[in-house]
Amino acid sequence: MDTKETKSGILSHFPKKIGMRNIKTATAAALCAFVYSFTGHSPAFACIGAIFGMGSSLENSKLNGGNRFFGTIIGGLIGMALFRIHLIFYPEGGITWLMIPLVFIGTVLLILLCQTFWVGGIHPGGVVLCIVLFNTSADDYVSYALFRMFDTGVGVLAALFVNSIFPGGMTFEWFWGVYSKYKARKDAFEKPHMENVSHLAVEMSQEMEHTLHPHHHYDLPKHHKLLHSDAELEDASQQALDMAKEMQHPRHLDDFHAPK
Repeated sequence: MDTKETKSGILSHFPKKIGMRNIKTATAAALCAFVYSFTGHSPAFACIGAIFGMGSSLENSKLNGGNRFFGTIIGGLIGMALFRIHLIFYPEGGITWLMIPLVFIGTVLLILLCQTFWVGGIHPGGVVLCIVLFNTSADDYVSYALFRMFDTGVGVLAALFVNSIFPGGMTFEWFWGVYSKYKARKDAFEKPHMENVSHLAVEMSQEMEHTLHPHHHYDLPKHHKLLHSDAELEDASQQALDMAKEMQHPRHLDDFHAPK
């Protein structure tokens, strides 16, 4: 009984639907993986950058992406410089006692630089700094840092691109604005034209009714002429009926029938 209640409680907090941010984040990560599939290079850091860089809106995505991108650059540059100092004393690399003061100095510099240029970059910059110092070798510390910066930039750009083409994004809003202006101009052009067609349909309906019921008196325009042949009557009746239906004229359309 307790187990069922526990499962029920967990399921009650489970999201009932997939949100737009969920879709945008997954799309950005998949886009990075797709692009990198043509290069033979691992898309791991690009996908991470896309996931961290995605936000609920374009402005939020710029903030998150900036945190990741600038933090990675600052942390990577500091890490490369400090690792190079380490190699002067220990050419073969490896973890030594010298790493202790180096990581201390690196963290202080990271925080100062991020506070100056991009305060949100402290956490992602600290990750890159520590990885470069403690988890790379003398042969690959430069390539790792540079690839990490580049891949993160690609991921952030993917996040910004995806966020801009979804509702609420810059590109989406621009296209929507263009479409709205086009639709407004089209409606402004078509409205008078449709009103003229509507008036024409009403006049044709009146003329047809007058023709079918010649004993009734109507105030019709002088240029209207009566139709006498069956073919003319049938053609006028059908045109008036079709046009009245198309314009949704409120008259009772059941009275409009061509003579047989």
